[in-house]
Amino acid sequence: MALGGGTWTSQNKILPGSYINFVSTAKASASLSMRGIVAMPLFLGWGPVGEIITVTAEDFQKNCLKIFGYFPEADEMLPLRELFRNTRILYTYRLTASTAAKAECTFATAKYPGTRGNSLKIVIAANVDAEDAWDVSTYLGSVCVDKQSVWDAGQLATNDFVNFKEGITLAATAGTALTGGTDGAAITGAVYQDFLDKIESYRFNTLGCPTDDATTTALFAAFTKRLRDDSGAKFQAVIFLNSTGGTEALTVNHEGVIAIANKVTGYKENIPGIGDYALIYWTTGAAASCEVNRSNTNKKYDGELEVLAPFTQIELEAGVRQAWFIFYNDNGVVRILEDINTLFTTTEVKGEAFKSNQTVRICDQIANDIAALFNDRYLGIVPNDAAGRISLWNDVCKILQDLENIRAIENFDTELVTVEPGENKKAVVVNVAALNIVNAMSQLYMSIVIE
Repeated sequence: MALGGGTWTSQNKILPGSYINFVSTAKASASLSMRGIVAMPLFLGWGPVGEIITVTAEDFQKNCLKIFGYFPEADEMLPLRELFRNTRILYTYRLTASTAAKAECTFATAKYPGTRGNSLKIVIAANVDAEDAWDVSTYLGSVCVDKQSVWDAGQLATNDFVNFKEGITLAATAGTALTGGTDGAAITGAVYQDFLDKIESYRFNTLGCPTDDATTTALFAAFTKRLRDDSGAKFQAVIFLNSTGGTEALTVNHEGVIAIANKVTGYKENIPGIGDYALIYWTTGAAASCEVNRSNTNKKYDGELEVLAPFTQIELEAGVRQAWFIFYNDNGVVRILEDINTLFTTTEVKGEAFKSNQTVRICDQIANDIAALFNDRYLGIVPNDAAGRISLWNDVCKILQDLENIRAIENFDTELVTVEPGENKKAVVVNVAALNIVNAMSQLYMSIVIE
């Protein structure tokens, strides 16, 4: 990240930035940012290679063909449909080998590499209204995606799908197909690592890992733990438990990682990025979009896949104890059993409350919003004197009061917040003596006395 961040033990940081600790209590001008932002690499047959692509929910509905090479209802877009049932903004990256090749023909070359380029063709016909003019159309499958009327090939402009070649001669053709597009070799760990390197500077709520490969899953989990603990980037990752019995959840053992236990069926075979682990897409979006004053516990799965939920009551209880994120069958309706993460071992610093994703979301909201507030409005701008610290105190209290107003925290007392000078003239220390985080109801215990 460009600025420093993460947790702190002593006031010895080098980079300017925000260093924020959350710990459990011992047992005896500011505004809240919007959620719903996902970062996730995807197996795509079209689009730029080696860069982060920003897509909004509206983009997916209106510009899906241009961005991804398919209409939203295509089988290949199933992962994106699952994501955008909940996602507001997606930062994605095309998982394609560097050896992928662009399709081409006599007249044009596909804008991007990949097999989807083989569905393009160029149709040239004489213009009926202007003498010596030509109508040059680009088709993707049976859909005309671009049409230009020109007198000379030099007038042809690049469109969203092809780059026209120089020095070509226009001649009537019912359809000259582009060929030779390939997706290259298998995706390697280096491609996933390139995505993680590039996404590190972005702000998002949830990171999705679209694979059941144990090595890649471990890579995403380690990336999340490092950024949360060392760099101050507060987000959660969603991974899939592969066939090793779910032991990865216990190995990860971190509040920043959610591990899905269920497999799915009901999808077409041989579509890249879709397999037993495909519940990862819907869950990543659901985790990102869940508000801080809400929980995903008992949330209904409303996607297109058939979720396999064969667990017995005993298996469900065992799964929760092992920190699995489980979907269960409620009289034919598939729901999330409990909104938990992989934190398994509790300590005085991270107590039982940190197993709840709602608790983590509230902590992340506070950390992200106060860090953004400080970095945007105070860092290098406001003097570190009494007046400056009072201003920061007011803004921190405003963020916490907003959380209390939406019932994410309760019994907040501004007197519990202090802003003091640090050990050097540039540092300030903010302490919140106690914060009561609210979780949604998930258990009912009732006694009725009958006389």
